[in-house]
Amino acid sequence: MGIEVFLGLFTVEFFYATIRMASPIALAALGEVYVEKAGILNLGIEATMLMGAFFGVLGSALSGSAFVGVLTAMAAGMLTGLLFGFLVITMRANQIVTGAALNIAALGMTSFLSRIIFGVRLLPVQVQGIKPLPIPFLKDIPGLGKILFEQTPLVYFTYFMVIVMTYALYRTTWGLKIRSVGEHPRAAETLGISVIRWRYGCVLLGGALGGIAGSILSLAQLSTFVDNMIAGRGFIALAAVIFGRWNPLGAAAAALVFGAADAMQMRVQAFSLNLPSDFLLMLPYLITLIGVIIFRGRAAAPVALTKPYEKEATA
Repeated sequence: MGIEVFLGLFTVEFFYATIRMASPIALAALGEVYVEKAGILNLGIEATMLMGAFFGVLGSALSGSAFVGVLTAMAAGMLTGLLFGFLVITMRANQIVTGAALNIAALGMTSFLSRIIFGVRLLPVQVQGIKPLPIPFLKDIPGLGKILFEQTPLVYFTYFMVIVMTYALYRTTWGLKIRSVGEHPRAAETLGISVIRWRYGCVLLGGALGGIAGSILSLAQLSTFVDNMIAGRGFIALAAVIFGRWNPLGAAAAALVFGAADAMQMRVQAFSLNLPSDFLLMLPYLITLIGVIIFRGRAAAPVALTKPYEKEATA
């Protein structure tokens, strides 16, 4: 009986949910890979995703278009990233403290604005969301069709970006420059590579992807905004970067593991097994913690990570 229940968890619906739940983590982690490869540690991913989630809903509510909502979310994420970049790159503030402060500020700001704009209501406001977009012919493939090709456009976008960003980081001059400013910024500067500009560019890219990742939760999964709806997924994205050894493909694979844990806790609850609900809710975060403990010692972080860069004065 126990084996039958266990095997019954791994259905097409489970793998479909795994892909769906992993996509916001994967997209945020992709942006963070680039940010950290450039030498910046952004603990404020949670803030970026939360701002994207809120302003995505606001943009959709004002325009009646989910697409406009996604663009609004991306803009909100970029502005959050720009603020973070100004503080840690230009002002050379402590990156860890700044990221933590942004998380607290974003939580308070989005909760406040939600009440001011949408009012205090018994049920959250519902907006135009993003619907699944089945891909003709491919969706008819037995098993895989439902899992891979009946997702929302933002899920397709996420895994398309995995391929593009992996290629760009390791097969283009731009990727080489990004890696150089995160490993040896002083040497990169002597070769004419502007460390400050490339770091700002990566922070903006990370902000854009983090904002879109937040909109996946608010527009593609719930079509609404609730307080603190990111619920630690930004920190899971950080763990995915470490788990994936600062590689876009590795980070996406790690996000799938965490997405599977999230899907698993929902499936187990649906089966009404005699397990504490608090333990099931804790499962994705527990796996995140175990993954960081196991892989942290084996991972090689960029040499200049968290180290502020100041351009040498010329005589």
